[in-house]
Amino acid sequence: MVTVYSKPGGLTTFNIKDGFVEALLRGYKLGFLKDVDYRSILQCDNLSDVKLNLQETDYGNFCAEVQQVSPSIIREKAMEKLVAEFEYLRSQADYPLAQFLDYITYDYMIDNVMLILKATLNNPNVDIFSLVKQAHPLGQFEESVLKSICAFENSAKGYGELYQSVLIDTPIGKYFAKFLEEESAKSAQNANDVQNLLAELSATRLESSLRKLYLEDFAHFCETLGGETAEIMLNLLKARADATAINITLNSFDTQLNQINTRKSQRKPLYPSMGFLYPEGTEKLSEVGDENDLASVLRTYPIYEEIFKSHQGQSNEQTIDDAFYEREVELNEMAFEGQFQYAAFYSYVRLKEQEIRNLVWICECIVQRRKDRTSDHFVPIFSKEAKFRNRNR
Repeated sequence: MVTVYSKPGGLTTFNIKDGFVEALLRGYKLGFLKDVDYRSILQCDNLSDVKLNLQETDYGNFCAEVQQVSPSIIREKAMEKLVAEFEYLRSQADYPLAQFLDYITYDYMIDNVMLILKATLNNPNVDIFSLVKQAHPLGQFEESVLKSICAFENSAKGYGELYQSVLIDTPIGKYFAKFLEEESAKSAQNANDVQNLLAELSATRLESSLRKLYLEDFAHFCETLGGETAEIMLNLLKARADATAINITLNSFDTQLNQINTRKSQRKPLYPSMGFLYPEGTEKLSEVGDENDLASVLRTYPIYEEIFKSHQGQSNEQTIDDAFYEREVELNEMAFEGQFQYAAFYSYVRLKEQEIRNLVWICECIVQRRKDRTSDHFVPIFSKEAKFRNRNR
């Protein structure tokens, strides 16, 4: 059965259904912290001063009721503001934009389910209610689903019951279903025997597989929408798919996935079947056995070669994740250059998350009296000082 989606309008028809919501988004874009705001925050000696400085920005009195400010409180309140803005956009959206915004939340639903599964696998006595509080607010399930998750038994049998009675009916249930179907085909087990299938899988492998299926499904949905939305979103999702494949490869070293007989049979299937590296690059990635091999493969892809050098370099504290964040910020900023398309909605959420990471990192440095390290994991947004804007100067 082929699902047929409505398409967003073009130059002459986009505003009929989506003009108001896009206007809201463009207004929200003006609220990003500017270079001068960051410079003012960096002059602060404590978090109370940070709170005062943020009152002069779009954040306003977002921490007004909090007496003792901490980096975690800053993150929590900033995230609440993002969620409130996103939910308002969602409430004003009509189909297919509403479905597009829902797809954005599926990413965080996967994060939340894996947060609970990983924690309970490591500690069967963990307080699941406390885990729910740690969950990403954009990926929250309905209250009835949360209560069911909190009530399940911390065992393979419990995970099976959780899937069959709860997760299968959630928006990300289709990814679980497809994953279990693929796994059952490999192991010659019944797909309905969820208990045994989940008991034999690592949480990391499950998460990577779910993420892969999500990216492929989202890309298919965007392709169906067509137009500039498809063009921009496919570039963004391909970049994420490449980052996923490279990170899976890098993190597999010194694990079972890097054994010669499992690289193609177990590691390669975790790579998304899309991206700028796919298929030739991912085929080469499936054969690498160490960082030198990985560097050799990426040498033919200048962008990723430069990113990987940040991981290998010893001169600064930047990680490969920071380098991927910089690349993602560049691509997401470019999404706002076009109009009459949905990609900017996705990019807004991703950029806001980076802004929150920036804020939390700066606050951590202030608390630790290490403001000299603020640039280590700071990625400017819509900034004239961004590296990619000064690359060719």
